[in-house]
Amino acid sequence: MLNLLGSPRRCCDGITRRQTLKAGALSALGGFGLPQILAAEDAGLVHDAKAKNVIFIFLLGGAATQDMYDLKPDAPAEVRGEFKPIPTSVPGINVCEHLPQFAQWAHQFAFIRSVNHKAGCHNCLPCFTGYDMLPPDQHPRETDPPSLGSVLQYLSGEQAELPQYVYMPNWLGWGQAFRRAGPYGGFLGKRYDALTTECQPYYDKTSFDPLPGNPQIVRGEPLLPSTSLQEGMTIDRLNQRRSLLNQIDEERWRAEQILTASTFQRNQQQAFDILTSSKMRRAFDLTQEDPRIVERYGRTLFGNSTLIARRLIQAGVRFVNVTWDLYWGPVNVDYDAWDTHTNNFNILKQNKLPGFDQTVSALMQDLQSSGLMDETLVVITSEMGRTPRINGNAGRDHWTNCFGSLLAGAGIKGGTIHGSSDSQAAYVKDKPVRPADLIATIYQTLGIDPERRVPDHTNRPVEISQGGVPISEILA
Repeated sequence: MLNLLGSPRRCCDGITRRQTLKAGALSALGGFGLPQILAAEDAGLVHDAKAKNVIFIFLLGGAATQDMYDLKPDAPAEVRGEFKPIPTSVPGINVCEHLPQFAQWAHQFAFIRSVNHKAGCHNCLPCFTGYDMLPPDQHPRETDPPSLGSVLQYLSGEQAELPQYVYMPNWLGWGQAFRRAGPYGGFLGKRYDALTTECQPYYDKTSFDPLPGNPQIVRGEPLLPSTSLQEGMTIDRLNQRRSLLNQIDEERWRAEQILTASTFQRNQQQAFDILTSSKMRRAFDLTQEDPRIVERYGRTLFGNSTLIARRLIQAGVRFVNVTWDLYWGPVNVDYDAWDTHTNNFNILKQNKLPGFDQTVSALMQDLQSSGLMDETLVVITSEMGRTPRINGNAGRDHWTNCFGSLLAGAGIKGGTIHGSSDSQAAYVKDKPVRPADLIATIYQTLGIDPERRVPDHTNRPVEISQGGVPISEILA
């Protein structure tokens, strides 16, 4: 007998979960898988699924949102900083003077100014999973809750043509040689981790080397991992090799535990599909893109990754993550990223805000002109914010008590503000938002019940949104 986990409440169209079960469109744990969601949308059974795709932009280090889109011009000088507000396409909503292109897209964005958590600085688990308890450290664990992208991969089933979750440009923390928790399958298993790209960051040779407080612009492109065919290796020979591998895997299956073997098989299948999928390889080939569009995004690692994210969505990938990472481990290019303890305003003015402004604006223009805006949700967030008071090094330090996030596109009521910070952007003034609420809002736009449960490592049912509640005021 199939037991349906989760709340007995009705769906917004009045269909109960039990009735949905009778419709036969549910996966083994109750609720819709992504293929079933699409079929149900076509049949009119799930009319609240506004978004089919997600582009999740993560600004690692903690972006100073009070210097971007929650400015406090009337605060004391040691709080308000150096930047002045400018008007946007929405009367009454102002942004930083160094975001002039982004300002013209304010009518598409919901500005959330009251995000907060107590889960520790640089802890990335809350914004990827909604889980906001303080962990013992920042390394990933098999007992962690799964990321939003991993849950979508899980719900997509085993027969998806392409990976449903792609993470760019490198695993989180690679640029510091420090793997951070967050964007993984967690207790669902490694087989639901993202397809994660590789990169070779570099910078333009100038008269100075990258130093803390004086970063360079990070160049490069995300690369599919180990997908180039060796010289002389044809697709026919690859298929023959695959047949031999399958025979070996049959013996491996008998010798190993089922879970380990199934993880190996799925990952091997995914790697083979990437090798032979012209659609996937074409999405990463920017030589096939109009050079003028590549220029619009900016020939940076962040710009190229974001452009490829749009191309992946067009190819059929459902969830694409683009992280603006730090690079001072394997390569020394950008020590700070958005972690601006020193020289905050110069870094933002000269390095971060121009790149953000150019790339995000290009993405919004592309989504609108291609018609993808109507089915793609764009999320922009960080793991934390910055202190209201400027420190002695002209920087801002870590702060989790109040910061902002942005949502735009499918399912979002643009030109809106949710929540507010106090007069110094220090604490939430009204309508506090947990990271779990952001996660729940994303699930809601995808037509997935945020209260849906999946089994953890002990087979205990756990809500995919960690108890988050959708922000109804910003939902279209």
